[in-house]
Amino acid sequence: MKKFLSLLFGSIAILALTSTAAVAASGWDDDYDKALAQAKTEKKMVLLDFTGSDWCGWCIKLDKEVFAKPEFKSYAKDNLVLVEVDFPQGKRQTKKLKEQNEKLKQEHGIKGYPTIIVLNSEGKKVGQLGYMEGGPKAFNAKLDELKGK
Repeated sequence: MKKFLSLLFGSIAILALTSTAAVAASGWDDDYDKALAQAKTEKKMVLLDFTGSDWCGWCIKLDKEVFAKPEFKSYAKDNLVLVEVDFPQGKRQTKKLKEQNEKLKQEHGIKGYPTIIVLNSEGKKVGQLGYMEGGPKAFNAKLDELKGK
């Protein structure tokens, strides 16, 4: 029994680390305060992706058609700090992350998903986007418009 519990807890720890690493590896973070500090230092905008990553059809479509594309990733690397503010149905989240995401949802008046909030490097809201047709080219163009605000 002791060996089983050790194996079980070890597996859980590996899963937790893997899911966090997957978010970080793709260029997205889930730590809002860390993202704001990074944006200020690097003089980049912050893109908050309010999503239901494992259940929202439009969120999944936006991810596949824009966020997963090399054109967006390249643009983001140079111009954005990416924050996923996720409200999943099947994924586990820490209590701290759930509280942070709920607070951000209330602060920005989020009513549906996906909603993209764009902040300047000082943390001031400069725009709000959602799903749009046209892939990364159209999405990046909208972000460029917000850059000057």
